[in-house]
Amino acid sequence: MTRSQLLSRRRWMRWFSALGAGSALPFGTAARAQGKYPEQPVKLIVALPAGGSVDMVARALAQRLASALGQPWIVDNRAGGSGQIGMPVAARAAADGYTLTVSPASFLTTNKSVFKKLPYDPEADFAPVSRLVNQPMVLVVKDKQKYPTVAALLAAARAAPGNLTYASSGDGSPQHLGGLLFETRTQTKLLHVPYRGGALAINDTIGGQVEAMFAVMPEAVPHVQTGRLHALGVMSPKRSPVMPQVPTMAEAGIAGLDLSAWMALLAPAKTPRALIDQLNRAVATAFDAELRAKLAESGIEVATSTPEELQQLIARDIKLHAELVMAAGLVPQ
Repeated sequence: MTRSQLLSRRRWMRWFSALGAGSALPFGTAARAQGKYPEQPVKLIVALPAGGSVDMVARALAQRLASALGQPWIVDNRAGGSGQIGMPVAARAAADGYTLTVSPASFLTTNKSVFKKLPYDPEADFAPVSRLVNQPMVLVVKDKQKYPTVAALLAAARAAPGNLTYASSGDGSPQHLGGLLFETRTQTKLLHVPYRGGALAINDTIGGQVEAMFAVMPEAVPHVQTGRLHALGVMSPKRSPVMPQVPTMAEAGIAGLDLSAWMALLAPAKTPRALIDQLNRAVATAFDAELRAKLAESGIEVATSTPEELQQLIARDIKLHAELVMAAGLVPQ
């Protein structure tokens, strides 16, 4: 683990401690007294390395649910293959509520367009529980002098098509999708450099190994605040409260560059509906005012949903992302 990743991980661990592991949610005592689910530890599979924003949200949620429901909730990182290692493990688990997954949107949506064949079916193999959060995205660079503005970066991309590099957490990831959207809207060509997770990608952006990154907000915020990265524009309709000085991409001169990376909690298909509903209620209660405020400090927006709303969101984004991948001329691998 690099020094940058270690510092980021320590920052999040301190944040978890501040939440208070001993705090209990209102329904916790009743659930334990009735001897109902869960009666043993629950595993949360995250198909990404530790240290990234998906892992951090999963750990925050696991801490709250463990406190509320009286059993450990264990985050199990199964990184690799843009989700193709961890997601099948979650899909094939017993449908008893003891193995769940916290997934970024890309593993459920974009992967269907960027890979010829997946070892899991995002719609058929999972039972949606709830959307968890939205992560606005921001375009960041290391070299502030070379790329002081979006216009400067766009000019460089047009001057040397296919040479300007940008990092992502893997093929089909939100960062990759951000790059494809930028290319489509500006009619330019960039060079995509995929990594095995967001923490690795942003670390090499800080180190200058790649020139830019369409980063999810929580991964970028601490490095922008310390000056290690320079933010050019946020990919949302309005400016971010944690980066009020950074213009939107529309304000920077490129319209139609709005993109948010959501996360969701899912169970294996055929998990009983009563258990899905219980998990949905537990998640909604876990994101109380204190946790919402802590997440907001990193630019993460709580956006819980019903199982049906999440199912509709997955179906909608599969279609939208397929259209974007096709427009960008990306050939499935």
